[in-house]
Amino acid sequence: MADTIQDKKKLLNRVRRIRGQVTAIEKALEREEDCSAILQTLAACRGALNGLMAQLLEDQIRNHVLDRKPSTDSVESAEKLISIVKSYFK
Repeated sequence: MADTIQDKKKLLNRVRRIRGQVTAIEKALEREEDCSAILQTLAACRGALNGLMAQLLEDQIRNHVLDRKPSTDSVESAEKLISIVKSYFK
């Protein structure tokens, strides 16, 4: 996780937005709001979590899977893997 220090503020802002979404879901359930609105907020929350996970996985691949002096083949393979990971979480 030390490699993400440069993106720490961005990652923390994402987590705070997710926390806000979860809090909104909790309050909506307490107020017995319309299910469709709650489901929409849940979907947004899931998307935000998936985005955070994709970002962390991408950082992991770039910082720990690739060699310090990666070859062209390993960079291409890593880019393909990152693309697959991102498409999976959409």
